[in-house]
Amino acid sequence: MTFLEIADIITAEFGPDSQSDSQAIQPFLTIPAQQLADVCQFLRDDDRLFFDMLACVTAIDNGVESNTMDVIYNLTSIPYEHNLTIKVVLPRNTNSSKLPSVPSVAHIWRTADWHEREAFDLVGVHFEGHPDLRRILLPTDWVGYPLRADYQEQEQYHGIKTK
Repeated sequence: MTFLEIADIITAEFGPDSQSDSQAIQPFLTIPAQQLADVCQFLRDDDRLFFDMLACVTAIDNGVESNTMDVIYNLTSIPYEHNLTIKVVLPRNTNSSKLPSVPSVAHIWRTADWHEREAFDLVGVHFEGHPDLRRILLPTDWVGYPLRADYQEQEQYHGIKTK
């Protein structure tokens, strides 16, 4: 099944809120954050698609100027041998202490558990409904999110120079 065929199925099922970019080097489908869990559940459960594997969840800070972050999901259907990239664009929330937020898909694919924790830990994206959202790579008392464009590294951590 081609990317455009998959995008057409999603658009028919969930309406025109999703947008596809088939001209990118790796074509992707952009969907609204509030539809993420429903779209992912459909992608896994629909017999025509059967995306049984979540290969990766990545979060990208697009910088203070754009004031957005992307959360990107790479899906694979092992039996059908097709792939899909989904992107959710979030506001960066630079002027508030609240983190950008997207629904968790850990209840759909168990691999999302660690992927979402990594995106939370390094980029500062909150995954609503995640069963155990806590840091996975950095110490629990680490300040900030190192992969954010405006991250300021601490001078010291527990008396150890970090710079």
